[in-house]
Amino acid sequence: MVTIDQIKQLREETDISVTECKKALEQAQGDFEKAKEILKARGQSIAQKKSDRAANAGIIASYIHPGSQVGVLLDIRCETDFVARSADFLVLAHELCLQIAAGNPIYASEKDIPEEILNKEKEAALEQFKDSNKPANIINNIIEGKIGKYKQERVLLSQPWVKDPSKTVKDLVSEYIAKLGENILPKKFVRYELSNSSSSNISCS
Repeated sequence: MVTIDQIKQLREETDISVTECKKALEQAQGDFEKAKEILKARGQSIAQKKSDRAANAGIIASYIHPGSQVGVLLDIRCETDFVARSADFLVLAHELCLQIAAGNPIYASEKDIPEEILNKEKEAALEQFKDSNKPANIINNIIEGKIGKYKQERVLLSQPWVKDPSKTVKDLVSEYIAKLGENILPKKFVRYELSNSSSSNISCS
């Protein structure tokens, strides 16, 4: 039987509605981790269904890291001005600014990576195996892994979320899409950093 304390804890950890948390826990028969996976999958499904909807409203969010060495401007879109002004949307925008400050991504999504950049990464990886006797399929798997790692490091939505590396930034955005009921799109951003500062020291706790 699902208890009020379980629902409350899941709500606190996921920031998803009490009703949805209750449904997930019931479906998972009280298994807390399984319930979190159910909510994650549900959010991704909703986000996928809304991904083709036009996101023409939104805000420009900003963030200056303590010490004033790193700053971020983020263009984040949604479907309506009503959601753009909501507290939850502002929270998400702030979290993404923190992520950009700490993670130093280059692209918002994988589709933003120029084809020539990916080709250069593949060529550089291939060069490492030019005298190798490894089978072609093994080499291809290794190269795909390197490309995947490149995307994880350079693409905002593909990065592990700095506050919870068990989920990606895309997972975080999907949760807010499910919560707010609109397509949400981090469209573009600029990250400024003084040359004598180090992004590796940034903490977003």
